[in-house]
Amino acid sequence: METTSEMDAQTAEASQENFMRQLRETFDKLPNDIPLYMFVDRGDDNVYTQTNRQIVRAFREMSSRITFREYYMDNELAGKWNVDRSPTLLIAPERYNIRWLGAPVGEEGRIFLETLIFAGMGKSNLNQQTLGVLDKIDTPRNIKVFVSATCPYCPQQAVNAVRAAIERPDLVSVEIVDIQAEPELANQYSAFSVPQTFANDVLIGQGAQSEEVFALSLLKLEPQTIFIPDSDAELVENDLVVIGGGPAGLAAGIYAERSGLKAAVIERDALGGQVALTPIVENYPGFTSVGGKTLVDIMVSHALQYVQIFAGEEVLEIEPGNPITVKTSRREFKTRAVLLATGAKHRNLGVPGESRLSGKGVSYCATCDGPLFKGKKVIMVGGGSSAVTEALHLSHQGVNVTLVHRRDSLRAQEVLTKQLEANHIPILWNTEVQEILGRERVQGVELANNRSGEQTRLEVDGVFIAIGYEPSVDLARKIGIELNEEGFIKHDEKHRTGIPGIYSAGDVEGGYKQIVTATGQGAAAAMTIFEDLMNPYWLAKAN
Repeated sequence: METTSEMDAQTAEASQENFMRQLRETFDKLPNDIPLYMFVDRGDDNVYTQTNRQIVRAFREMSSRITFREYYMDNELAGKWNVDRSPTLLIAPERYNIRWLGAPVGEEGRIFLETLIFAGMGKSNLNQQTLGVLDKIDTPRNIKVFVSATCPYCPQQAVNAVRAAIERPDLVSVEIVDIQAEPELANQYSAFSVPQTFANDVLIGQGAQSEEVFALSLLKLEPQTIFIPDSDAELVENDLVVIGGGPAGLAAGIYAERSGLKAAVIERDALGGQVALTPIVENYPGFTSVGGKTLVDIMVSHALQYVQIFAGEEVLEIEPGNPITVKTSRREFKTRAVLLATGAKHRNLGVPGESRLSGKGVSYCATCDGPLFKGKKVIMVGGGSSAVTEALHLSHQGVNVTLVHRRDSLRAQEVLTKQLEANHIPILWNTEVQEILGRERVQGVELANNRSGEQTRLEVDGVFIAIGYEPSVDLARKIGIELNEEGFIKHDEKHRTGIPGIYSAGDVEGGYKQIVTATGQGAAAAMTIFEDLMNPYWLAKAN
């Protein structure tokens, strides 16, 4: 008789085989061959070169569409295609100008897979709004996207660039740069936070962008934050619009659809919210320990079986009424109810140098940016569980990290505090950051002891900040929803706000700010919405 573990292993193996079969079928259906060329220095057989060979070999075994040739840097083809760094991987260089500096591992593997597929298709599959913007480009655009293997936002931004190069091979070229493989190039561009995108050596994007916003930034050669579609934007009519694709929003979407409501989830940033940036999630039911991004992938995959998700869209306006109108950066919704699951965002220190050096040594995500600081000295500002978790993550990556806390004791869970001690991570107690120093990148910090008043200057290469969150209540405030004393959305026990048809759930309500509570609140809010739409409480009050 088979054991449970044996059955689980067989199920996982069958799932993997099914995925590989689907992948082979996808490559076999592609109309174009995908020639790959790698250029290396003589005698330079480093880990990136070896990894590229292994990855390409795995893809070649799946499809005869993929071919591979390797040359030394002194080959005439290197001159023809202006290759000057080792190793450099070129994708279909006779048709496109797409190159990889480093090796596509971790999150970067998703970028590589999609790049191969788009190159094999010979078309970008961009929407009409994006194509309209790219058509306006009339001079060359040389793009550099700086990425890391641990960054969950990087695939979206890098693939935006690849698709632009596929669509406009006459004017658009792309270099995908691994910051660990090319630290000197990252230093040259002060790209200390990923993803960062440059076009013609001008910063056009810091973080992931929707495809329309990316195209607009590429056209204007300056960062854009919003894309306003034409007046004939698509209209979506349904029962519920969930604003926010974190744990609360995803759970609400699932439970709404299971209740029989037609729902949509809108998320302007990366799906999963703060969870996607959490190195390790401990004791989420069913998992003793699981990577934050892995948990997000599981949640999103589950949600997609039920609810339509609109990723990369920003909600611009909500007009209460019957129906409620929700206007986004890409379309308009007419709906019977709205759930605000907008979460919370990182709180800033608000000191000189923080904003100016953001992405240039100032970071709010150790998962994304930690690899660049291996062997370097940084501080982690904060004293809660998030700050301690991030400090431990940096230390395990080989970063020399010191915790800076304004109080004389930590607010973190005891188990985390013990790990801090076990890893010999020093703490500067009763200490506050007064200023972050540096011209082009972080070079140090001014610190002050709030007990003694003593001021010191500490030379560091990076400043990581984890001092809590601010609720994302701009939309709530805009439509007149009442907030509590702490600035979170005021609601009743069934997640109803003061405006009929508008509900809230998750971190935007305050409370424990735990993944498990957010998912529970999202599910509870969805069930309340179903009951209310069947028997609207506001009509009963009116009578």
